[in-house]
Amino acid sequence: MPLIQISQISGLTAAQKRETIAAVTKAYAEATGKDASSVWVTITEVPREHWGVGGEPLG
Repeated sequence: MPLIQISQISGLTAAQKRETIAAVTKAYAEATGKDASSVWVTITEVPREHWGVGGEPLG
């Protein structure tokens, strides 16, 4: 069971999440030859103020 985890800044709509999950699943299945029905995808939305890049907070 492949598990793909996506962490990102909050803000995707439910439709965007559905599209993202479908696209990532399809791409992974095509690239690896795995059955798409065995691919799990999680999206974790993290508030902007909890992210930092280059030692600086985004929020």
